[in-house]
Amino acid sequence: MKKISICLILFVGVAEVSAQKDSIYIEARLSSDKRMLDVNEELAYHNHSGKDLQTVKLLNWVSAYNRRETSLVYRKLEDRNTDLHFAEQHELGKLISLQVKNADQEIPVNEISDENLMLPLKEALAPGAQIKFQLHYRIQLPDRKFTGYGTSDTQVALKYFFIVPDHFDPDNISTRKYVDIEEAVNFNTYWTVNFDLPVNYFIESNLQQVQMNSFKGYLDSDPEFLISQNEYPSIRVNTDGTDTEIKFGYNLKPEEKQNLEFYLPLQLKFIKEKTGLVPERLFISEKFRSKEDFFGNNDISFWKFRFKLFTDAEKADLDYFGIIAKKILDESIITDKQNNHWFKNGLKSYLEIQYLKKFYPDTKLLGALPETKIFGIKPLKLFHASNVKLTERYGLTYQYIMSQNLDQKIDEKYAVLSNFNDMAISNFETGTLFSYAADKMGYENFDDLVQEFISKNTDKQTDPREFLKELAEKDKRNAYLQDFIQHKNRVNFKLKRFKKEGDSLNVKISKNTLEEISVKLQTETREGEKKEYWIDTAGEDKTKTVSIPALDVYKITLNDDYIFPEANYRDNFLYAKGLFSNMRKVKLKLIKDIPNPEFNEIYINPRIRFSNTYDKFLIGFNFKNQSLFDQKFLYSVTPTYSTGTGKLVGSGAVAYSFLPAESMIRSLTFGVSGSRFHYDYDLAYKKASVYSNISFRKNPRSTVSRGISISYNYFERDLNAEMILRNDYDRYNLWSLGYGYSDNQSIHEKSLSVNTQLMKDFNKVTAEGFYRWEFAPRQKLSVRLFAGYFIKNNTRNNTFNYGISRVSDYSFSYNLLGQSATGGILSQQYILADGGFKSFIPGTVNKWITSVNVDTSVWKIFHIYADAGVYQNSSRPTQFIWDSGVKVRVIPDFLEIYFPVQSSLGFEPGFKDYARRIRYTLILNLGSVINAARRGWY
Repeated sequence: MKKISICLILFVGVAEVSAQKDSIYIEARLSSDKRMLDVNEELAYHNHSGKDLQTVKLLNWVSAYNRRETSLVYRKLEDRNTDLHFAEQHELGKLISLQVKNADQEIPVNEISDENLMLPLKEALAPGAQIKFQLHYRIQLPDRKFTGYGTSDTQVALKYFFIVPDHFDPDNISTRKYVDIEEAVNFNTYWTVNFDLPVNYFIESNLQQVQMNSFKGYLDSDPEFLISQNEYPSIRVNTDGTDTEIKFGYNLKPEEKQNLEFYLPLQLKFIKEKTGLVPERLFISEKFRSKEDFFGNNDISFWKFRFKLFTDAEKADLDYFGIIAKKILDESIITDKQNNHWFKNGLKSYLEIQYLKKFYPDTKLLGALPETKIFGIKPLKLFHASNVKLTERYGLTYQYIMSQNLDQKIDEKYAVLSNFNDMAISNFETGTLFSYAADKMGYENFDDLVQEFISKNTDKQTDPREFLKELAEKDKRNAYLQDFIQHKNRVNFKLKRFKKEGDSLNVKISKNTLEEISVKLQTETREGEKKEYWIDTAGEDKTKTVSIPALDVYKITLNDDYIFPEANYRDNFLYAKGLFSNMRKVKLKLIKDIPNPEFNEIYINPRIRFSNTYDKFLIGFNFKNQSLFDQKFLYSVTPTYSTGTGKLVGSGAVAYSFLPAESMIRSLTFGVSGSRFHYDYDLAYKKASVYSNISFRKNPRSTVSRGISISYNYFERDLNAEMILRNDYDRYNLWSLGYGYSDNQSIHEKSLSVNTQLMKDFNKVTAEGFYRWEFAPRQKLSVRLFAGYFIKNNTRNNTFNYGISRVSDYSFSYNLLGQSATGGILSQQYILADGGFKSFIPGTVNKWITSVNVDTSVWKIFHIYADAGVYQNSSRPTQFIWDSGVKVRVIPDFLEIYFPVQSSLGFEPGFKDYARRIRYTLILNLGSVINAARRGWY
């Protein structure tokens, strides 16, 4: 009788639904420990493809949490998140059992641990025909910490766990994997979901609740449920007669709710005016809030100080406008996120830009922070960043990633986008382009087109490229967008010069593309009065001269405020009067800053740093043109006073990088550099270099980097009397050619480098491989292999030999505190190079050497290490050496201390001079800290 009752309930739940739409009826029971979900499901599925189907594909995405080899695990590792990789069995999610029937006939199912379940059909399902399946299955829910969905001590969040058809791939062409990118799975479906929950638990959903624990209705997005012992707040808003209930999957502070009750009506009214969309209900989960809130408006905390950029009310307004806008777009527009992510993301950013222009037109990017006083002054006022408007954040973010040639094309598949490009390209660049188009054609015309497009695509999958076609038909100046999104943008407009003729200014504008992209020209008087002109650039000629009224024009600007995603804004400004007429002004600045494209900026930075025991502290100034953004041409000159010698020392360099947008090469850099410092007491060295580096292109989500470098270096050293007697080298030239490969992924980190170095007296080849395995959370095993061989060695002494436990820094590239120290604490500094031995094993190698260095975690910051190697010197027998000991990682990879225990020399703690045998590494490289921090973003 129980089975008959379930079948009747399932039948009644489906019968009321139109035969033209899919429907899913679910009876779900959650276990008392909130770990298991038992599901009875009836699925009415239509063939949405244009051909007969022999199989029906169902998505079983809970299996993405089942083992280490899934796409979800790999994506989390790309984001430097190892939680799922190291998860215990009870924390994983999986499909425990599954039974599928059609008309009381059981259907065989492939391996239930697969994310794609293929159901074979006895008869082909014709286009438009319907088939029904009855499913009974049991799910072990994963821990919620992995993706925000699953179970925890306080909540159960359900999304993507129920087995559903794949509406985006009805032809079964490919398998889809769950990678936690919030992509749509099942749309335009009528849902009926009834829950049996443990006592005292409540449930919220984006579906309409019809009675206690029961939900019904159509959804153009995937259903989401939050089960908790708490009842969370909701806010009701009436927008022009339409009631909207906004439910929150988390608690709101009283002041936050009060702010939202004020701002939400304004936000919904604004969104409705722009898109025509006002839903009856919205559900905002904690995960959705953290993903879609406003980036960059949080307070800045430093030590015991806290600096507010915006008031709590402003933060609530900025955060929730983007959250609400994106939620409405997600619930109303059906797109394949993998291929068309840019459409809804771009519309969200477009709405944000318009909202900021209306309500925050003069608000600065740093909010109230520049007004902060320290000792009675406002130091941040010295930065151009303090004058950047909040509306300029979109163009600036794109500029930042583009300047490193790490941007991606707009229509890149979403799963391949780096986390930073998700924001900079999919959201900000696309939103900027939509805003630019709206500015040209008129905002009302653009908004009308958006509303019309959404309206006629209600409840069906949308092709955003059709929107671009309609946009071009509405205004042919937007026709370039269809091709534009398929390539990395490097479009650049340039103000070449102007010439005054009578009451007119003849302004010459050039561009680097044949695309017919209009450009916005703006003139400004000394009093700040502005006039705008839209300039069409159609035709084969890349240069155009336009005539505008001269009036009292003081400055001419193209695409001001980063309104179009150009490759370079530094050539968009000209002055019409004064000393700098027909050019840009020069500005001297003290501290690295967001670049001001209006000026040629030279940064003059005071420098005080400790160099080594010979030069001691270096005091001076650094002159450079490098801002917070990378640029192609860079120069840096740093004259300093050496407190250790009382002499002038320093360095200088000039480099230029080619950054091809779409090539196997990410960057090709040519440069020259020179330096003069001291390497011993009263002994200086001079170094001059000419070099070139090639960095190969990589997927920005990838942790792999590859590059080739070639350099010529000239060295000149002062020699003391003893060195002259040894006939040491005072001048020498070095050629170097090398290839490097590195993969800094979370679990299996590895690198390989091969290098050859030569001069007239020697030629040697060196290879180094490194592997580090994280075998448990924060517990790692590393192995380094080194091999070096002299093809030719006619050197006069051991200067260029391979080191065993110490390196000979003849190229002055290791930043040793005591370059020539032979005793004392400075000589105990350890550099992982050449043989890499930690014990002070005497001698150097002038023929060949191979070594292996092993290091593994033991407990917390304590490691043990072991080194072994074989080497041979000319006219000497082969030698085997080894050592072992304990390493303490005070600051991992930056400050580490080595305590030798046993080695080829014996039991070292028993030596009287043991304190002198302790080694340490000290790496003071801020760049390494920054690179480590940004892993997982790009």
